[in-house]
Amino acid sequence: MSPAVTCLIILAVVAFFFVTELLPLAVTSMAGAIAVGMAGLIPIKTVFSGLSNSTVVLFAGMFVVGAAMFHTGVAQKIGEQIVRIVGNGENSLMIGGMGAGAALSSVLSNTSTAASLLPVMQGICSASRISPQRQLMPMAFGCGLGGIITLIGTPPNIIASGALENVGMKGFGFFEFAWIGIPITVAGIIYMVLIGKRFLPSGSEIGELDEEAKAEAAASTHDTTKQIIVVVVFAVAVVMMAVGTKIIPMQVTAIMAALALVITKCLTEKQAYMGIDWVTIFLFAGMMPVSTAMDKSGAGKMIADAAVGLMGGSPSPMVVTAILFILSCGLTQFMSNTASAALLCPIGISIAQQIGADPHAVLMAIAVAASCAFATPVGTPPNTLVLGPGGYKFFDYVKAGTPLVIVSFIVSLIVIPIVWPFFP
Repeated sequence: MSPAVTCLIILAVVAFFFVTELLPLAVTSMAGAIAVGMAGLIPIKTVFSGLSNSTVVLFAGMFVVGAAMFHTGVAQKIGEQIVRIVGNGENSLMIGGMGAGAALSSVLSNTSTAASLLPVMQGICSASRISPQRQLMPMAFGCGLGGIITLIGTPPNIIASGALENVGMKGFGFFEFAWIGIPITVAGIIYMVLIGKRFLPSGSEIGELDEEAKAEAAASTHDTTKQIIVVVVFAVAVVMMAVGTKIIPMQVTAIMAALALVITKCLTEKQAYMGIDWVTIFLFAGMMPVSTAMDKSGAGKMIADAAVGLMGGSPSPMVVTAILFILSCGLTQFMSNTASAALLCPIGISIAQQIGADPHAVLMAIAVAASCAFATPVGTPPNTLVLGPGGYKFFDYVKAGTPLVIVSFIVSLIVIPIVWPFFP
């Protein structure tokens, strides 16, 4: 059996367990890394090399910074002020909730953002006599949309950038995602206010406050001094990463910020560890060796050749981008967006190279699509988080979220080729 076929078999098994989640995602990913090592597709000593990858370090640092934002109450305060500024009518509250969710999740965990805003939105809905059913799902959608705006907004963005760097190409800049993230977020808010709200439940069922939201709210210390420190450290870190200095890489900046927040007691060491999403860390670290094996064994090229053949032998880059967007978006409705991106990014690079196109546009489409998990309650944690409190049913997400996916698809196919030309 050729190395390429062996790698494809391993990849198929990994994909099966990603989709079914019969095993934890992190376990599947690390098992995949071990499998390609044991099969001789990569040197066995490099099986856990992904754990030392600079992207993993960046993840860890920013998870800690995000945790500090929530434990000190900074994120809650920002979200509450944004929502209250816009007013308490149904449309204005929807704009405020989605806008606050998008703004915070552009630089913080969308899960924590949704958990933080949940009690805020419920309190305002109660005071305004508006059913939470009319507001919580749009707020969750806003959290998903906002993650697209920056490099650190959501794991797929960093994975796409890391995949490019992994093959010797220039990764995406910190705010480069804003070129597509902001248009999609604006379009998404307009859609929900004008059309999407018609697909939401009437508001007769009101759920209970989610336990995770309670925990997030209770965790806030509301210590003004600590809040100021967190804001300053966070602002400095974002500016340094956005400027992209060669002297201090982004991952070093992230860890410096995390250390500063622990040293100043803005959060405890235990809270810092708990703030790190270890599933994301190990999932990404495990898929890096699998990605390398796909490249070295020729499996990526084999998939690319087959895909190009199915598309007609010499498909246009626009067709490739559209198909990979649909595939990534379809997968992410039922599996981790991190897993979807990690699985498809190496394939996207191979296909783009096969047709002679710049991979940046293709990978941007994969990353954006991986964040468009709006059509199911299990597609992304914010959707799941508001399921109970909003009293939603599975089909409520299908009705309101599917058109939003279509809107995101159309905006992406218009904007991406303009900002990232296929043949620069």
